[in-house]
Order: sequence, then C-alpha cells, then structure tokens
Amino acid sequence: MIAVDATLARLQTARDLLLTPYGLDESSLLNALRVITQHRVDDADLYFQYTRSEGWSLEEGIVKSGSFGIDQGVGVRAISGEKTAFAYSDDISEAALLDAARTVRTIAAAGQSRRVKVDGHRVAASRSLYASFDPIASMDSTAKVALLEDVERRARAKDPRVVQVMAGLGCEYDVIMVARANGVLAADVRPLIRLSVTVIAEQNGRREVGSSGGGGRHDLSYFTTEVTQGYVDQAVHAALVNLEARPAPAGEMTVVLGSGWPGILLHEAVGHGLEGDFNRKGSSVFAGRIGQRVAAKGVTVLDDGTLPDRRGSLNIDDEGHVSQRNVLIEDGILRGYIQDATNARLMKTAPTGNGRRESYAHLPMPRMTNTYMLAGDKDPQEIVASIKRGLYAVNFGGGQVDITSGKFVFSASEAYWVEDGKIQYPVKGATLIGNGPDAMTRVSLIGNDLQLDSGVGTCGKEGQSVPVGVGQPTLRIDGLTVGGTA
Repeated sequence: MIAVDATLARLQTARDLLLTPYGLDESSLLNALRVITQHRVDDADLYFQYTRSEGWSLEEGIVKSGSFGIDQGVGVRAISGEKTAFAYSDDISEAALLDAARTVRTIAAAGQSRRVKVDGHRVAASRSLYASFDPIASMDSTAKVALLEDVERRARAKDPRVVQVMAGLGCEYDVIMVARANGVLAADVRPLIRLSVTVIAEQNGRREVGSSGGGGRHDLSYFTTEVTQGYVDQAVHAALVNLEARPAPAGEMTVVLGSGWPGILLHEAVGHGLEGDFNRKGSSVFAGRIGQRVAAKGVTVLDDGTLPDRRGSLNIDDEGHVSQRNVLIEDGILRGYIQDATNARLMKTAPTGNGRRESYAHLPMPRMTNTYMLAGDKDPQEIVASIKRGLYAVNFGGGQVDITSGKFVFSASEAYWVEDGKIQYPVKGATLIGNGPDAMTRVSLIGNDLQLDSGVGTCGKEGQSVPVGVGQPTLRIDGLTVGGTA
C-alpha cells in the first residue's frame, strides 16, 4: 500500500531530527549534490541516519547488563561506472557535508560534461507497512525488567530440569533520510524489537541448551503473555528434546525440513546467490541463468519487503526505492535477481527495492528482506510419513555457504531420526551438506504449511548486518548428505 500522508509525516520526522537541529534544509542537500556532480558521475546520494537503541539482559534472575546508545551521521556517495567513492561523518553540519561531497567527487575527472543534473527534489513513493513510533518509549524501564523476570520465572516453572534461564530484550528506533542526485527525497521511520530466551536443562549430569524468541516492527505491547509463553515453550522443549538425543547417523538420505525458521537454509544456500552484485560479476552459481530451470517444479521463491510489521520489511530501501515483492524463482525457473541501484544500472535492469546498508557509515549493496518459498499442496504429516529412512530437521543453528560453488553446511539444532514413516528418536550433531541449486532440484514434496520465522533473523554480508526474515513450508529433499556423529 502506497501511503502519501504517512510518507510526508515520516519525511517531516526526518527533517526534525536530521536537518533542522543542524541548520540544514533541502537546499543544503541540493548544494552538496551539485558539488559532487560538478564532476562527471553516474549517480550520487546522501544518506542521513539517527538511531537510538536499548538492550536489557537477564541471567540468574537479575538484570546483569543493559545498554543505551544514540548514533547519527551522514554518508555521502558518488558513483562513476563501476567505481564508488564514499565518505561519512558523525558530524551533521553543512561544512562536513560539503567537505565529504568534495572528497567523493574526485572519483571522476573535473571539467567533463555531467551525466547527472541536479535540478530539485521530489518526494519518493513509500509504503506504510509499520507505524512510525519509538518502541523504546512504549514501556518504562520497570516494566521491561518485569517482562524479562516473568519470562525467566515461567521457563523455570515449566520443568524441574531447567537449571538456568537467560533472557534478552532489544529495541531500536531508526530514522533515515535519502537525497539522490536524480531528485528523489525519501525518509523512513523504522521501529524494531526482539525478545530472546535461552534455557539450559540438566538430567543425569548431561546439559543441553534450547533457544527461542521473536519480534518485528512493533512496540513492546507485542510481547503479550501468550506470545512470550510461546517462546518459553519452544526453548524449554528444544532443551528437553536434546537431553534425549542420540548421535546422528551419517550418509546420503532423505531429509525433511520443517516449516518456518528452517527457511534459513533457503536464505543462505539460494538467496545470497541471487543477489545482483554476485551475478553481475559472474561469481554466483546462478549467473547468466535467467529463464533456466534451477529448482524442481513447484518451487517458487520470493524476496518480499512488503509484509506488514515483519523484521525484514521496509517502506523504502536505503537508496529511497519503494520495497517490492520480487519473484526470484517461479515453479523452478529462475526469473530474476535482487538489485540495488548500482548493480541494476550496470546490468541494465531496474532496482528491486533491495539496496540496504547497516548504517550511514556503510555502502549499500543488494541484500535480502524477507525470503521465503511458497506453499505446496501436501500435508506435512504425510511428508514425514513418506520417509523410509531419513532425517526430520525441525530447527537449525549456524551455517555457511560458498556463493561461487553454491556449497553449504548447516547444523540442525533439533532433528529426529525417522524409519518407515515414524519418528524414532531425537538426534544430535546432524549437519546438512550440499549444493544450493542441486538441493533445490531434489525437492520432491512441498507442504501446505508455509510459515515465516518468528522475527529473529540477522544477515551478514561483507561485514554488514541487517535484519531479515525467512520462511518456508515443510519440504522433502531426496539424496541430501548428512554428516553425523554416529
């Protein structure tokens, strides 16, 4: 939904925080952009940001650490061909802005005819996917501590084997403004919250860990007793299951992935390979394969930044482009890549609303938002029942992927051994090993239970971290290699 009034309100909030207190206005931004474009450049932009963050951490029944921070500044960028010049400053002033503008324009030669002409600003289109509030102010400090204490109390009461509980609460209020040389002026106000729960259970001298949590672009009233009880139940369940886990078998076998967070495998093994920069440089296994089959029939993968209130969603990306619902793979056929402005221009295609950066001190690059696979028509219980001998992986811990080869390694944090369609026992130490595109061609059954993760994802790329979402239905993958401990 494109919302004009909300767009203007966010722009005014950005002016009030990022321009007016420092004696700046839109004419100051135009002057800086004109300084850059006195040299021959293809593109230029200014990125202002104000971020206020707060964190609380509880362990052994008491808050052991807390943090509060404010960061603000401006990043200035000029682009000429494939080259980029970038400068940033935590001093928001006209002098600092013009100094950065003069620095970055040196990427191109002076005295040449300009490719970009700065005439004025126009307000960019923007979605209205979440409210423009400060989540830190939505609950006082006493109530925040009480929330964590309540979570810890309920986790301990859940089972006598729970011997330790750790809980964390994080809030962020992020305001950004983008001014581009092509006249686009855009702003966003981004709330973000997250609650995490980790429990340690002990039995007969053996200790195991279980974790859960969630959040999104909400205020803290989102964490109702019902929501937090769900986190507690999941964390305790995971720890108790692992107390009974046996060593995982190894070898090539049928693997069924659960719905929701296991979509992190899709994010890593496929999503990163569909980012525009890797494909422009030819370093992705998916490079040059638009229109070709890269997955089994029925596999449709989207990157969608337009889902209301989701952790990975954006009203605009960090280059001022409106977020989009991008179909990357449709019924197994590769349809497109996710793009920022620079890679889209060089590949002669359009930006997809995926230009993202960690902060004003970082360059934007093509990044995922909410990446997920659409549901199929199979009952998830039937999919598990179809396993002759194999693994049912319900949840995942860490993993890594090689973009060039597509090879991935993922560790399952909750998994079960299945024989003749029946779950036999939980296993520990199961590692999934494979190749992303190859694994997608081995998908044989797709469940009707698409689920998105609870709001915990953070994606790293080239030293930058951004919030993301993942999701998928229950999937059966045939002939996947499992590295085990048995």
